[in-house]
Amino acid sequence: MWIIHPLVNPELDHSKVEKSINIFNYFSGLTYSLAMILAWSTLYFSVNFYFRLVNEKEMHLAAVRLSHSAQIKMLRYQINPHFLFNTLNAISTLVLMGNKEKANGMLVHLSTFLRFSLDNDPEKKVVLYDELKALMLYLEIEKTRFDERLNIQLDIDEATKNLLVPSLILQPLVENSIKYSIAKMPSGGEIAIKAAVDETFLQLDVADNGPDGHASISKIHSNADAKAKGVGLRNIKERLAVLYPKHHQFMVQENTPQGLKVCIRIPIEASKE
Repeated sequence: MWIIHPLVNPELDHSKVEKSINIFNYFSGLTYSLAMILAWSTLYFSVNFYFRLVNEKEMHLAAVRLSHSAQIKMLRYQINPHFLFNTLNAISTLVLMGNKEKANGMLVHLSTFLRFSLDNDPEKKVVLYDELKALMLYLEIEKTRFDERLNIQLDIDEATKNLLVPSLILQPLVENSIKYSIAKMPSGGEIAIKAAVDETFLQLDVADNGPDGHASISKIHSNADAKAKGVGLRNIKERLAVLYPKHHQFMVQENTPQGLKVCIRIPIEASKE
């Protein structure tokens, strides 16, 4: 004998199951869709953020490069007016003294030197050989002023002549020695210029035999003479800091037996030409 429970309705149960399945499928599909939208949105914004970050970084690097370029040009071009002022004063003195031949010779050397300095891009380095040629032009001018009071000693390692250096890096150092040491000596003034390879560095030395080397060092370190010596030594220090950040040395020390010595150590960089 079959007994049917009054609460059991197969048709009603089947309908409820289908409805539950539909609701489950609906929410599953909705959840999947939301998850996909969230995933694609996350991917889109991540990629967009990455490209914005790269673009901002490129803009920052471009700004740094422009700042670097402007700073190098500013520091390099500080040298010319300073040197030009001193040289024109010397030429004017020669003219007033009636020594037209020497004044004319200085003007010729001055024009050649300025042509060299203006033809070279301040941001580009030059081989040491060309730097020394420019320095000799400058020294010809100073030899006209000081005659036998100024002697130059060169000790240039052959291996250094094709290495790259910042243009006009030596001239301010020599000018500093002449102005603050040689000019104070009645005779026997000497400037020694040396270039040598030391491990992975190029070392450049400019030394003089001035009478007050120790006093000059004290003034430099105490900044008591910053205004007078700033254009020369400070300019070199700032240029080196920009060109070789944390990869250079700039030392001022007493020379033996007397005078002042400036030592520069920069990474070896060979010319590609």
